[in-house]
Formats: sequence, C-alpha cells, structure tokens
Amino acid sequence: MALNNPYQSYQKNSVTTASPGELTLMLYNGCLKFITFGKKAIEAGDIEARNTNIIKAQNIVQELMVTLNMKVDVSKNMMSLYDYMNRRLIDANVKGDIRALEEVEGLITEFRDAWKEVIQINRKKQFSDSGQI
Repeated sequence: MALNNPYQSYQKNSVTTASPGELTLMLYNGCLKFITFGKKAIEAGDIEARNTNIIKAQNIVQELMVTLNMKVDVSKNMMSLYDYMNRRLIDANVKGDIRALEEVEGLITEFRDAWKEVIQINRKKQFSDSGQI
C-alpha cells in the first residue's frame, strides 16, 4: 500500500482551492522556476534537461495565452508579448541561448510582480468592502 505524500496533497489542495488570480500567479512562478532550471542546464551542457525545462516554460506561456480574454483591449497587447516570449524560448532552446532565457525571465518577473500587486489590491478591497478591516 502506497502512502500519500503530504507535500503532494498540499500542492493539489493549493491548486484546487486557489482563485483564478492565484492560479495565474502560480503559472508565472512555475514558468520562472523552469527558466531557472533551463539556464542551469545550459550552463551544465545538459541538452536533455535544457529541452525539458524550456518546453515546460513554453507550455506555461501557451497556457497564459489561451486564458486571455481577447474582448479586453489589454489582452491583445499581452498576447503579442506572450507570443514574443514563446519565440524567445524557442530560440533559447534551439541555440542554448541564456540571454534569451534571461530576457523572458525579466518579462515574466515583471508580469508576475504586477499580477501579485493586483491580487493584493483586490484582497484589500474585498476585505474593506466586507467590513473586515
């Protein structure tokens, strides 16, 4: 009989109970994690790990692309940026280009930080509207 891993249970619960905003934040953090692993793999000359991790980062960027609401004007600009990041990730993977990864890392970090701030502002507003503050 296999024992459940408490960390895996925690991870699964955190995803299933997260708000859409928190899920987006998790995607950004996951993308940054795989970019970091991809950079380390390039430095180590590990082509297989480079490919695996950069593809995981690409998959996250593609997921962010499909979740955009294209009826909102800002989504069109974000789609262009996500498409650019996806192409840079492909370049990084094909050429082993750390600079391309660092460029995407910088963009994702900016998006993540802005998104985190939006979540915090919304939480404060939610609590103040409910009289909890």
